[in-house]
Order: sequence, then C-alpha cells, then structure tokens
Amino acid sequence: MRSKFRHVALFGKYHTTAHGGALESSRRALDDVAQFLTRQGCDVVLDQETASHTGLNQYPVLEMTAIGTQCDLGLVIGGDGTMLGIGRQMARYGLPLMGINQGRLGFITDIPLQSYQDVLQPMLQGHYQAEDRSLLHAQVMRDQRSVFSALAMNDVVVNRGGTSGMVELRVEVDGHFVSNQRADGLIIATPTGSTAYSLSVGGPLMHPGMGGWVMAPIAPHTLSNRPIVLPESCEISIEIVSGRYVSANFDMQSLADLILGDRIVVQRSEHKVRFLHPAGWNYFDTLRKKMHWNEGA
Repeated sequence: MRSKFRHVALFGKYHTTAHGGALESSRRALDDVAQFLTRQGCDVVLDQETASHTGLNQYPVLEMTAIGTQCDLGLVIGGDGTMLGIGRQMARYGLPLMGINQGRLGFITDIPLQSYQDVLQPMLQGHYQAEDRSLLHAQVMRDQRSVFSALAMNDVVVNRGGTSGMVELRVEVDGHFVSNQRADGLIIATPTGSTAYSLSVGGPLMHPGMGGWVMAPIAPHTLSNRPIVLPESCEISIEIVSGRYVSANFDMQSLADLILGDRIVVQRSEHKVRFLHPAGWNYFDTLRKKMHWNEGA
C-alpha cells in the first residue's frame, strides 16, 4: 500500500553534532530514512540547514516556507530539542510532524530509531493518532513598543544573570496584579514544557490535552510562593522591577540584558503544532517510560 503522504520533508539533528562521528551517524540515519520513504512512494525533500550540514545533496532541498506550503508531512530525526525548533517554524502552516528519536528523552519524538520502519510504515498508510499542542507567543515590550517577539513550545523563562542576585518581577494576569515576586526567575510553561525546566523547580506535570499554563518561580525568596496553573486564555505580564543582567529565554531563543521597566507579555499563540503518534500511543505510557515509574515494583 502506498503512503498517504506524498511529499515528505526530512529534518535532521545537527546543531549539537560537534564530533565527526555524531554527524556521520546523523547523516546515515537521515539517508536510511529517506531511502525507506522513497520505497514507500514518497517524494523526499530536505530543509536547507539539514542538507548543508549533512552533505546529503542527492535529495531536493526546499526553504522552510516552501516546505510548510508544499509538503504533506514533516519527519524529524533527532531529539526533543530538534522537534521544538521545527515545531515552532511549521506551526503556522499546520504541517503535521512525526518524530524519530535519535536523542535521549524523547517526550515528543516517540518513534524509536532502532525499529522505525516497523512503526512508520502503518503510520504512513494512515494508522496514527493526531494531537495538537498549544504554543506560547511572547513579546518583550519596552517604552510601549515590541523589541522582541517569539513563539515557544516549551516555556518562557525570565531569570537573573549568573553572577547577580535575585530579581524582582511584577506579575499580572489579564491586567490583575498577582504579586511582586523576588526569586532567581520565573517560568511560564506549556503542558509540553511541564516535563522540562518547570518540573525541575517543583512544577506539576500537565496532560497535553489540558488548556492551561504553569507559572513556576525559580528559587523564590518566599517559600509560600508556589507554582500555579493558569488558563491558557489568559495574558501574563512580567515586568522587571529590579535586578541586573536579567535575560529572557523562549525555548532556545534568548534575549539578554533586559532593562528595568521591560515587560514580557505572554499569551496563547494562534497557531498549534500537530503531532502524529503511532496508533495506540498514549501520554501515560510516555510518562511511565521516560520518568522511570514503576521500576523495581
């Protein structure tokens, strides 16, 4: 049976492949998957960055905009970090994404590289589960104008510089004052990002089907300052009241040296990322495997 997806874009892991062996491993995996897709009747293309870093010149190359408008499917080979970057760029086009895990954790790249052919073949024929994940849209406002804007699939983090003291942040939700928080920083996380930095500071796990955000302080001065879950329909404003060398991080996109009075405004993006999972996939299986629950029981 031929693939349901005719035009497939391949995205590879290459940003952290400093050693030749790692880069060669990534190149081999991409070439192997590309040949498999071709045998399934797919027309395979690579994005420009993947092609230039891996040297796979035997496949057509498209810019990201062309991939978003011309392809039926994006197949990401790498780890969750690779998927985060591609997800942000492809969300506006509604391009569905599958992930083959060549990284470590694999919360959102859930097809094992070792058995990808057995898992991927029925998915290409239409046997999969679709899931939409929300994105954050954040802007840095300075003197009533936006000086930086970005999407985040995991989280928006405002934190102090490495050698400075704590920061003070004025937090408002939908224009209502919440508190002046003195801490090392503050995290606004999506359900996808609830298993990332937010989890390490005591934030709750959130099922990706929930419409909400986690707001979690980093090392708060007041111990009663706890993580809180907010509706995803709200707008969160974080104003820099005091502190030096304050920075903001939007997934892997950073803006350093914020100044006093800057406001980071966070709200739900109009776009969502669409993931395609193997048939029978469920979130709790992923948590149990990745969080090592029930081991030794």
